[in-house]
Amino acid sequence: MTRKQDGHGTMADGKKKPHNRAPRKRSQQTPAPETTTAKAVPSPASAASGVASASHALAAIPVHVRWRDLDAFNHVNNSSYLTYLEEARLQWLRNVPGEWFTEHAMPVMAAVELHYRKPIEWPAEIDVLLSCERLGNSSMTLGNRIVDRDDHGRVYADGNVVMVWVDPTTGASVPLPGAIREICSV
Repeated sequence: MTRKQDGHGTMADGKKKPHNRAPRKRSQQTPAPETTTAKAVPSPASAASGVASASHALAAIPVHVRWRDLDAFNHVNNSSYLTYLEEARLQWLRNVPGEWFTEHAMPVMAAVELHYRKPIEWPAEIDVLLSCERLGNSSMTLGNRIVDRDDHGRVYADGNVVMVWVDPTTGASVPLPGAIREICSV
């Protein structure tokens, strides 16, 4: 069946003629940096503002890849990566000594950035490496890397999460708890 086109880009059957578009240019993704341990030094700008910038290792949380995490391509579905990060954050917070969660100060996730580097195939045992990238007045940036348990140089994903402490009754941000500030500066 052939369709006839009128002079205005509309086919005789009333449907619009498809546009021939040039393919989109894809940005070149840069590879993840190699795993290194570096002592964090606050930048002059952050030191002047009272906001600490850091890259301090906090924890390596083991995570078991489950069969149900897989998609039709037999690798972990992208949404499961965020579940792994959530589980690791909660496990880390449970072990923070001191008070970091009160009736008037609770963390909420304000932003997440995740770069997928390699697919995770089943069966796999992974670790989520957490680090403190930045401490603000009421927030922290928690760096994360999802790596192979036996080879931390094999990075499946990396990125960060910004958590802000708020008063749930008012919704206003509150100062970062001392327990969080202390654990990130050890």
